[in-house]
Amino acid sequence: MQGLMMDRPLLISSLLQHAEATHPNTEIVSRRCEGDIHRYTMKDAAKRARKVANLLSRLGINDGDRVATLAWNNYRHFELYYGISGYGAVLHTINPRLFAEQLVYIVNHAEDRFIFVDLTFVPLLEAILPHIGNVEGFIILADEDKMPETKLPNVHCYETLLAAESDEFEWPEFDERKGASMCYTSGTTGNPKGVLYSHRSTCLHAQGSVGAEVMGLSSSSCFLPVVPMFHVNAWGTPYSACITGAKQVFPGPGMDGASLWELIEAEQPDLLLGVPTVWLMLLNHMDSIGKKLESVTNVIVGGAAAPLQMIKDFDQKHDAFLIHAWGMTETSPIGTINAFNGIMAALPKEERYLLQQKQGRPVSGVEIKIIDDAGTELPRDGKTFGRLMIRGPWVVSGYYNNDDVSSFENGWFDTGDVATIDENSYMNIVDRSKDVIKSGGEWISSIDLENTAVGHPGLAECCVIGARHPKWDERPILLVIKNEGADVDEKSVLDYLEGKIVKWWTPDAVIFVDSLPHTATGKLLKINLRKEYENYLIDNA
Repeated sequence: MQGLMMDRPLLISSLLQHAEATHPNTEIVSRRCEGDIHRYTMKDAAKRARKVANLLSRLGINDGDRVATLAWNNYRHFELYYGISGYGAVLHTINPRLFAEQLVYIVNHAEDRFIFVDLTFVPLLEAILPHIGNVEGFIILADEDKMPETKLPNVHCYETLLAAESDEFEWPEFDERKGASMCYTSGTTGNPKGVLYSHRSTCLHAQGSVGAEVMGLSSSSCFLPVVPMFHVNAWGTPYSACITGAKQVFPGPGMDGASLWELIEAEQPDLLLGVPTVWLMLLNHMDSIGKKLESVTNVIVGGAAAPLQMIKDFDQKHDAFLIHAWGMTETSPIGTINAFNGIMAALPKEERYLLQQKQGRPVSGVEIKIIDDAGTELPRDGKTFGRLMIRGPWVVSGYYNNDDVSSFENGWFDTGDVATIDENSYMNIVDRSKDVIKSGGEWISSIDLENTAVGHPGLAECCVIGARHPKWDERPILLVIKNEGADVDEKSVLDYLEGKIVKWWTPDAVIFVDSLPHTATGKLLKINLRKEYENYLIDNA
């Protein structure tokens, strides 16, 4: 027997319609590329999104065409999120931190017809222009008097084009499984892969992410997403904001500690979202000026694991709770989250801090498990390592225009991570499968070792890789960057680690370097380091 319920499609445009009707006066604040602060309401954004849809029609954009953005977190980008997807085209957010050859690949692979671009990134497109000849035109997100001199062909001013369009537009209805937006992975090997989100998956992800056990958003919330709109849709927050009516504070290009503090002080957000490197800059700035983050209640961290000291600093210096979140481009991205709950409330603080280091529990609708190399599910004891598998309504089922199915097994997606899961479903990322160190048949977590080592007061950043060893197959070596002016040597680092890790995890060498490579999303890029230092222990025996 079937239920007798209306079958209304889950569409991104319906989120905006809800926000305009229910939260019309919710404020959206943005730092613009021009440096000033822009303010308007959700109602204003909805009107301009309809203008975007009319503009796409005038440009001859057809159903399913890819329309790209190369922009910071700001109000214009927010309008494009809804105008492009709501119209029936596919929003392709381009990550400007990718290498030039990767940018060329994804623009061509996606077959982008037009690119909407912030002023900051015009030179980036000029540099790759000879290699993206299929792009029909470029629309610069600026006022007419701020338009730059540029070599880009068929260039238009966004504000001039929008001014000519009507704010009346009837959002079309279509299959909720239709492609809505596209984001490419920032993989460390091979070409980036396209992940095509649907209207259904995006709406479900937004609904699943707003509750108290996840982001805790409501109409009384104010959040500052430093996590970029150009990668994994700012963790879905532009959609969550329309459901809840939460105030959005967009930082634009101002990602440094001082710029973020200026916005925090002025707008009083209670939630911040970003990667650990951003929060380290903010914490250092707050220390330098002797101020406290008075309004901030929660800080969500993703992209990489936050060190234990960062968890403590937010709590002890700013009375803010750090929430680990985990996910991937392929999971829209939220898979698990470590929000405060009754389990944590019952723990002494030091034990709670240790639990906060984990990546948390799956969001409702998402399933996770760990398996061995034979595909057998492993116990949830918090100790056993295994390949992390995931499935759910906002998890990828295949890559766009790509036949690679190596990550898909029996309806599950292989994340490439090695993890543990405990009896309460707390998941802890131990390593990437390609980064885990196998020493004498036992596994060493490079992530855990890095997070412990970076607690040394003289170290700014740490990277652990496996090097060949004649007896143990592999042993860990630790690459470190010293803080400026710090007096630190190998012995002081190893002395610091003593008692904090099991003895056999102790690195066989500590190597001081001036810099470490990172991916476009800020993660350590170890592939070349592994090649460079593969024989270090053998050569220096």
